[in-house]
Amino acid sequence: MFGSSTIIKDIHAMRKAGLASLAFFYCDFRDDRKMELRGLLSSFLVQLCHQSRSYFDILFNFYLEHGEGLLAPSNDTLVGCLKDLLKLPGLAPVYLIVDALDECSSPSAFRSPRAEILSFIEELVTTQILNLRVCVTSRLELDIKDVLDPLTFRSVSLHDEGGQKRDIEDYIESFINTRTTKRWKEEHRKLAIDVVTEKSNGM
Repeated sequence: MFGSSTIIKDIHAMRKAGLASLAFFYCDFRDDRKMELRGLLSSFLVQLCHQSRSYFDILFNFYLEHGEGLLAPSNDTLVGCLKDLLKLPGLAPVYLIVDALDECSSPSAFRSPRAEILSFIEELVTTQILNLRVCVTSRLELDIKDVLDPLTFRSVSLHDEGGQKRDIEDYIESFINTRTTKRWKEEHRKLAIDVVTEKSNGM
């Protein structure tokens, strides 16, 4: 699993220079559409079609084949369309980023949104599309590790990074010291900082 901020900055610079395409999906537990495979696939397709005329042509034909939007494609059909884009020869590398996968709900259900997204990621990676790069960020939860660990070329755990912990502590301390706690006693502010830092669990 990867920390995303530095990676995304580098890929954005490559995209602006025409050296790569980038699609990003943030899993948000507050929005059902941002926890489901269908939302992820739709988002990736729309983002990519704006970055290449070849991608646009494939998605436009897909749109026409489905009654100009009147016929809802299945998830499998959307996956097929995405693969058609990714397999186009001669185009720049494509980076697909799935951020905060652990926020997808119901990991214990057999076909939960998280299980479907994990299955999709596994399928994409094992297809071995030459110009495809996949980055996933997540807390270290067992069902996610079980699927991703055999697939990862490189894995970085920010929970074990001292700099990550210091950044979190500095942010919490700054937030508490500059907001509505100015009238708090010093020991109360310190207690709040210590408790919130501990509960943050590296995030």
